[in-house]
Parts: sequence; C-alpha cells; structure tokens
Amino acid sequence: MRSGPPSIARRLAALAVVAAALVAGCQRPAPTPPPPTPTPSATGPRAPADFVVLTDVDPSIRADIRYAGPHNFVGRPIAGYAEPLCLLTRGAADALRRVQAAALAQGRSLKVYDCYRPRRAVDDFVTWAKQPGEQRMKAEFYPTVPKSRLFADGYIGAPTAHSRGSTLDLTLVPVPTPAQPGYSPGQPLVACTAPADRRFGDDSVDMGTGFDCFDPLAHTDDPRVTGTPRVERDRLRRLMTAQGFENYPREWWHYRWTTEPYPETYFDFPVARSALRPG
Repeated sequence: MRSGPPSIARRLAALAVVAAALVAGCQRPAPTPPPPTPTPSATGPRAPADFVVLTDVDPSIRADIRYAGPHNFVGRPIAGYAEPLCLLTRGAADALRRVQAAALAQGRSLKVYDCYRPRRAVDDFVTWAKQPGEQRMKAEFYPTVPKSRLFADGYIGAPTAHSRGSTLDLTLVPVPTPAQPGYSPGQPLVACTAPADRRFGDDSVDMGTGFDCFDPLAHTDDPRVTGTPRVERDRLRRLMTAQGFENYPREWWHYRWTTEPYPETYFDFPVARSALRPG
C-alpha cells in the first residue's frame, strides 16, 4: 500500500516525536523540593526554670540596677547587663517579698542595686582591674583605697556569689520615697564616704556611705558609723536575717540567701527577660 503525501508523513512523524517526549517527561522523577527554612531558636545560655524577675514577684520593691548604666565604679554599663532587671531564684525572691512586707510596716521599702550577676560581668571587672590607668570613677567609689587593692581587700570578688542567683545588693528607702536625681556621665564626683547631704543624691536612707563604696567605712559594723546610719544598717540586717539572709561584713548592702539552691554553680546567662524560661 502506498503512503500518503510526503507533507502529511512528515507531520505525523513530528507529532510522534512530540508525543514520545511528553511521555518521557512525565516519567522523569519530580524535582526535589528545597529543604524547609529552619525555625529560629533561642541561642545562648538560658536561666534555670526557677529564676524570676524580682519586680514580677513584688512590684513594690524598687530597683536601681547600677551595672546596667554608667553610674558605677567602672563608669559604663557592664558586660552581660542587657536590661536593668533584678533576676533571682524563686526562693530568694519569695523571701525578699516577705522582707518587703516587714519593711513597709516600718515605713521603709527595699531598693535593689544588683542581684544575679553573670560570669561575663565578673570577667569584665577583672579586665578593668588590669587597666591601672582607667580610674575615672575613683573619686566617688574608692577615694582612699588603691585600685590595685580592690580584689585583695575583698571589695570585688571573682568568682562571686552573685553569679549563683541568690545574692543581692540592696538598701532601704523611706516611704513615701523622694525623687532621686539622675546621674550624668562626667558630672563632678563626690566621695562615697562624704556626708549624705554632699554625696550622690540617692533616694535611700542614710547608711553612712554610698552604694559600692570601697572603703572600710562601708564595713557593716564599722564603729565609726553611729546615729541614723547605724540604726538603718541594723534595721536592714534584722529584716534580712529574719528571712534567712546573711550579710557580708565588708559591705552593708550585700546579702546572701543561705538556703540558695545553686551553692556551687556560677551562671553566665545575660541579665535579660529573654534569658528566662516561660513560667
């Protein structure tokens, strides 16, 4: 039998090739889809589940977190203090809530200066201590003590109990509490050992020295401290020891909760709400 005209044959051949290509294409494996984008996850060290923000436990306790700003013995924010927060273990925070209730009954309120302190902050202190020429805040915080003696004399510790989460620095403020002047970097400094009406205008009661005053006068039982400062130091100690806190004798402001849950663990998560686990 004869084939059809050449033009028709060529068209039929072309259609056959196209059909074969389509069939082959359908038989190829489907391309592999790109891998899904990873879900972002929290990075860096996190706090154990029992760490809390103190003011979440008792909003009436005041906070003036000095290492999150420039008004401290270094003169700048300290490494690890991402937010001006007081982080503590739940047990220590609950004990402070009871201290606050007793203090309010006496016309006083607690004010915290520092609570949990990450190890990176302590490392920052150590680095600063090795820079003898960096003494911009000496006139206020260590007016009579050589910088080279601050670690040896126990004013700065490495490691520190603060890194375990149940130690804090605090004072008492009157109720109602007066306004506290702001601090401006570069303003004239006055020795922390000066009379209360001359040194930095903290809103606390007169404790005989300012906070973080690296001087023997800041020792809790220094015999030169009399009158109102002696009464207030003793008041703070009675309130704190009644709820299981112990004072560090070289610093009237420093207290450790004696039943701390991490007595041998020094944490390094940042001072930030994001470092806490959802409650």
